[in-house]
Amino acid sequence: MIDLRLLREDPDRVRASQRARGEDVALVDALLSADERRRSSGVRFDELRSEQKALGKLIPRASGDEKAELLAKAGQLAADVKAADAEQHEADEEAKKLLVQLGNLVHPDVPVGGEEDFVVLETHGTIRDFGAEGFEPKDHLELGEALGAIDVERGAKVSGSRFYYLTGVGALLELALVNAAIAQATEAGFIPMLTPALVRPRAMEGTGFLGQAAENVYHLEKDDYYLVGTSEVPLAAYHMDEILDADKLPLRYAGFSPCFRREAGTYGKDTRGIFRVHQFDKVEMFSYVHPEDAENEHQRLLDWEKQWLTALELPFQVIDVASGDLGASASRKFDCEAWIPTQDKYRELTSASNCDGFQARRLSVRMRDTSDGKNKVQPLATLNGTLCAVPRTIVAILENHQLADGSVRVPEVLRPYLGGRELLEPVAK
Repeated sequence: MIDLRLLREDPDRVRASQRARGEDVALVDALLSADERRRSSGVRFDELRSEQKALGKLIPRASGDEKAELLAKAGQLAADVKAADAEQHEADEEAKKLLVQLGNLVHPDVPVGGEEDFVVLETHGTIRDFGAEGFEPKDHLELGEALGAIDVERGAKVSGSRFYYLTGVGALLELALVNAAIAQATEAGFIPMLTPALVRPRAMEGTGFLGQAAENVYHLEKDDYYLVGTSEVPLAAYHMDEILDADKLPLRYAGFSPCFRREAGTYGKDTRGIFRVHQFDKVEMFSYVHPEDAENEHQRLLDWEKQWLTALELPFQVIDVASGDLGASASRKFDCEAWIPTQDKYRELTSASNCDGFQARRLSVRMRDTSDGKNKVQPLATLNGTLCAVPRTIVAILENHQLADGSVRVPEVLRPYLGGRELLEPVAK
């Protein structure tokens, strides 16, 4: 959640952020009103309680009519105190309900607009000219089926649409990708983590996934658990309700987990193959940092993602995601989009988001700064970055590294994790 002091001091900035997101601007004024009621009712409650305590000291010393009058006044005060307390509680609940509906403040450099209004920041690698090489590229599903690597028919038979099996070299390719990604993250100083796939409501709400993103979340109503769509959720909640030493920051974790997404609102999109699926595995980077270092850490996460995609020898571009396409928690997000030959366009493979103190406030993750003799406790900043979303990465590898005979060249970075194999070759039928 955003800092309420900032809302009070600069409501126009919050209104502008809501407008840029395409969200309800009236929410800002409703929250300001609820916050004012909460504070004024709190002041009235404190005044009445003080008067009540003072009166309580007078009653034992009084007698006769004076005592009766004081007792009557005490009764009225008790009712007034109870009413002020109820009013304060009601205003507090309303303010909290409205506050969690507000998205993070959009960074001033973010391009304003919708999904298609992103800005391309960088382009890397060379797009292959398959025509010059003398053959038409196959899509990832045709390649994967010929390699004995992907089986969507049986995935649909067992679980429904947007499910799949990775078989043979497909399964080995996933394991190679995960191990190589974890190796890169560990070398960069991340602590590897295997995280829960089921979390309690507070963890999901605290990371901002029960607002605009709620339609894509799987909820197990009987047990009141949520299936995570990314290990960002359990990694963000890992230090929930804790105070971390500022001199121990940054803390960096690389989480591996299964991820589950309903993909609501994507009917008819990417229905072929394994690009957009309900269940997949992912390696996610997550950082807890001092707020002053958040923007630098955002760039570092992006650099690690670029290092990864370059190692996989994939052509890709980096985009600055537009304001209307940001998740509720992100103040700014960079996506790395790999070229997909048969789609003739770049598609998202990784993303890096700066959430500033938004998630930390919701999850009560704070830091204690004792530098320069201070003893200051404040929210820290959290950031996340996808390193390897496995199915989409497999799509990009198969299509970009395919050869005319249907085999696929293995990027050098993955060969040690595939027993030195240089090619994935079609299986005999």
